[in-house]
Amino acid sequence: MRAISAFDGLFRLLAGALLAVAILGLAGCDGKDAKQELSKRPVLVTAVHYAPQAPERSFVGTIKPRTETDVGFRVTGKVAKRLVEVGDTVEVGQKLALLDQTDLKLQAEQAEAEHSAAKGVLAQAIASENRAKELRAKGWATEAQMDQARASADEARARFARAERSVELTRNSLSYATLEADSHGVVASALVEPGQVVAAGQAAFRLARIGEKEAVVAIPETLITRATKGLADVTLWSEPGRHYVAKLREVAPLADPATRTFLAKFSLPDADDRVVLGMTATLTLTDPDKVRVARVPLSALFNQGGQPSLYVVDGGEVKLKRVAVKAYETDDVVITEGVDEGDQIVTLGVQKLDPAEKVRVVSALTF
Repeated sequence: MRAISAFDGLFRLLAGALLAVAILGLAGCDGKDAKQELSKRPVLVTAVHYAPQAPERSFVGTIKPRTETDVGFRVTGKVAKRLVEVGDTVEVGQKLALLDQTDLKLQAEQAEAEHSAAKGVLAQAIASENRAKELRAKGWATEAQMDQARASADEARARFARAERSVELTRNSLSYATLEADSHGVVASALVEPGQVVAAGQAAFRLARIGEKEAVVAIPETLITRATKGLADVTLWSEPGRHYVAKLREVAPLADPATRTFLAKFSLPDADDRVVLGMTATLTLTDPDKVRVARVPLSALFNQGGQPSLYVVDGGEVKLKRVAVKAYETDDVVITEGVDEGDQIVTLGVQKLDPAEKVRVVSALTF
């Protein structure tokens, strides 16, 4: 019994010694790995990101019809009735408003009466002319009498023609008392009310023709060239996920005196019924050059008489990759190819690095 206890004590002592040796060994390995990791050269890195060279620019605009027309009565009168409201859709020939026709009807009746009188006078003058011709042929009338009968007949003919034109004019005036739509469109505004006296040619309604729609925006002078040569698309605030192709149709020749911007009109050839007049839209201008570039710090560029290169961190090592430089800026260099999207490149101390050198990545400088 005493021998078993002695053996058990010896076994425990041996197990404890082995455990201590194992712990000391592991501690030695961790310290060695940590020391090796700290011995690597620290490098500050940044990620490569490609984007269009010229950033997109967006402007708030309004959807408007390409053609808006002010229509009005062609005669003076008092508005008797307005037949449409703002927002109504009208067809060609549809009645919009009526004038009081009392005076116009009186003028038409007067013209008819004058026409009847001129007709009677003309018949009498023609009969007198014919009798004068017969008498002159028989020698019973003088040449002077013949000339007088001929002149009276010519005057009667002219008066009759004038009476006919007067009848036509009064009939036209009577028809002008009814204002009709000259195109298929929407009533954008109503400028007259019943009982109002309007002059000939005064605007009574503004009609927005249903057809091609456009986005109207104000553009600064620095972007006129991009608006002319670049690409544009329009999104509605009501449906931001839907895009419509826009084409520049017109730029105002003069800037607005208050904002110093130019009014630009972009036609929307693909606009559907979802594009409603008066909606608010966002116009986005992009550069026609489709080349995507990356801007990296100028300090990251490595160049010792050869082609410009960048150090890329890959698996704890740095690799030197040649890049194509498009432009040099104040603090950055613009590249077009050579490194991939998301690559980690070294931004400081590239002159002290060697290809395949083991490095330790740091994301920011600390002091």
